[in-house]
Amino acid sequence: MNVLYEENGDFKVGTVLAEAPASLQVEAPHGKRTKVKTANVLLRFDSPAAAGFVERAETVAAEIDTDFLWEASGDSEFGFTDLAREYFGHAPGPVEAAGILLKLHSAPVYFHRKGRGRFRAAPADILKAALAGVERKRREAEQIEQWASELEGGRLPEGFAPLVPQLLYKPERQRLETKALEAACERTGLSAPRLLERCGALPSSRDYHVDRFLFEHFPAGIGFPEGLSVVQPTDLPVASVAAFSLDDATTTEIDDAFSLEPRADGTLRVGIHIAAPALGFTPGSTVDAIARERLSTVYIPGDKITMLPASVVDAFTLAAGEARPSFSLYLDIDAATGAIRGTETRIERVPVAENLRHHEVDLLNDAFEHGLPAADAPFAAELHSLWQLALKLEAARGKSGGGPERPEYAFHVENDRVTISERKRGSPLDKLVAELMILVNRTWGRLIADAGHAAIYRTQVPGGKVRMTTAPAEHVGLGVSHYAWSSSPLRRYVDLVNQWQLLAALRGEPAPFAANGEALLMAMRDFEAAYAQYADFQERMERYWCLRWLVQERVEQAPAQVIRDGLVRLADIPLFVRVPSLPQDASPGDEVVVEIQHVDLIDSDIRCVYKRPREVEVST
Repeated sequence: MNVLYEENGDFKVGTVLAEAPASLQVEAPHGKRTKVKTANVLLRFDSPAAAGFVERAETVAAEIDTDFLWEASGDSEFGFTDLAREYFGHAPGPVEAAGILLKLHSAPVYFHRKGRGRFRAAPADILKAALAGVERKRREAEQIEQWASELEGGRLPEGFAPLVPQLLYKPERQRLETKALEAACERTGLSAPRLLERCGALPSSRDYHVDRFLFEHFPAGIGFPEGLSVVQPTDLPVASVAAFSLDDATTTEIDDAFSLEPRADGTLRVGIHIAAPALGFTPGSTVDAIARERLSTVYIPGDKITMLPASVVDAFTLAAGEARPSFSLYLDIDAATGAIRGTETRIERVPVAENLRHHEVDLLNDAFEHGLPAADAPFAAELHSLWQLALKLEAARGKSGGGPERPEYAFHVENDRVTISERKRGSPLDKLVAELMILVNRTWGRLIADAGHAAIYRTQVPGGKVRMTTAPAEHVGLGVSHYAWSSSPLRRYVDLVNQWQLLAALRGEPAPFAANGEALLMAMRDFEAAYAQYADFQERMERYWCLRWLVQERVEQAPAQVIRDGLVRLADIPLFVRVPSLPQDASPGDEVVVEIQHVDLIDSDIRCVYKRPREVEVST
């Protein structure tokens, strides 16, 4: 006795060796023995033999027309042997019955299973819809295969170009284009960005990284709406000063400038002038909505995405040759002692005589540290006086005499080539600007609080992290009681908000942002999140350009310093690298040489191996 039975969705045959009430001991044609539940047996037969039975049944099934079988099956539930009798017009043999069973089982669209060996024909309307779905899937499969073949061959299929950002950064798994790309990646062994790069869909590795950021944070693009305009106030008094600014060569959003004016009473009046975009548009305006959405200018080597439209920046940046609206903090300095006798805040138009750039006056850093200004540098005397003031301000905060600061690096990208140069932090000119900005931020932070208005403050408790709050509190890291960012309103939304609050305080008007209002709290929280994300992006792009520099300069071996276990920092650029082959006894501070084995500009990764200790010359 042979049986046809179902096991795990497959049909199998075997010869019965023993039978119990609920199960059978069956031997398969290839000799394997198994226990089969009686309920799983669909057909019993003596002949033909089990060997080759399924193959013969499959031949019968292949000759059966599915549509005709569906028409012959009627509307009621049926067993496969009953349908076989109807189809063949006689009592079916085992092979014929099994052939019908296999055909029914292979066409679930036509025949719905109702139990073991029992089926029901799909209703006509359901069958029509199901067949349409099958046909659609067939066409989709063909389309996926066509696209995958094109991608595999290094060609970008038609219509893929607009979808490239989505395919790279947020693929929708159900899209045919995504399935085609995944199939092509699997066949070629390439990642999606590398395959699309080979197809010419990525102009450069730099675009891959920048476009990811834009896709996530600027989905509507980085352009500004047309027709935006602001109004410069014309009724402000003009200050009797000749101010100057000090910035990097590429800075266009010039937020701050300085002036010095000897007074008849022997004092020196120092002016700190901050650009005043808060005078050109109001909270809730179209321009404000744009700034509120962006929250900060985004900086990356060789490029930036401004918070404010160019028309607004151009109207309020402290450009040379113009008298620009400004919030001015004046300090009356005792010429003999250097003490600050008094302060005054004004809203006015400030004539800007010159926009100095760091590279024009960097020679002053060494000169100041050695005691004398350099006479051949522009505004050398004024900068020296401001540096002397900065030293006193730093000492007054209890922060003078600090140790060496970590160097910072300037990235200059031109014609797709990068230059990386080191700048020492804490230089006289850096200190000058930093101290005057701290003074502005703490003075105006207190002024806003004294007027009873809220502001966004940066605070720090002993041993804690810096955080933002709408209530004034001490910043122990800076040694000040109030610290509200107010010095960069063209570049940071928090500073712009604080400038609106300062404007209300100076004019004795109600503040536009209430102390515990949702608008102020949400602006603060959103700014913190965006500022951190923008800083992370800048850091990632600086790492990318460090890698580009290694490729550009064809660096094969590089000096480095051990930071900690397996981590080194390259000597010439701010790049930290994992080196698993570093000797076990390497200590932090050890000088080594590493070999650059591979640089991956898509993954922003680098593979290095330890080469040898670095010989360091010791001066005697």
